[in-house]
Amino acid sequence: MITALGLLILVAGGILYTNVAADFLIRNLTSRSLGALAPGYAASPSGIRVYANVIASFGIVVTGLGAIDWAGTIGAFVAVVGLVLFIAFSAVAIVGEVRTYRALKR
Repeated sequence: MITALGLLILVAGGILYTNVAADFLIRNLTSRSLGALAPGYAASPSGIRVYANVIASFGIVVTGLGAIDWAGTIGAFVAVVGLVLFIAFSAVAIVGEVRTYRALKR
């Protein structure tokens, strides 16, 4: 069950990586202001792709954790690789958000 959930999250990240889904998200969600907050890094095509990778890497972690039951060491390895990817893509997203925030005209 956990493996299936992980695969579902992984597929969701893959779908968000496509141009059609990225354009839809930028146009209808991420390019809008949130109260006092201006649109951030996720309002750019590269930002959407980074966040799609964050979601997909989280799916890899969950899939690996679910696979530990029946694949043992391989499942643990997949979970660790997913965790490393999640941390790396999260760092890239944070850097992108900071750059976007600093570039705002106030």
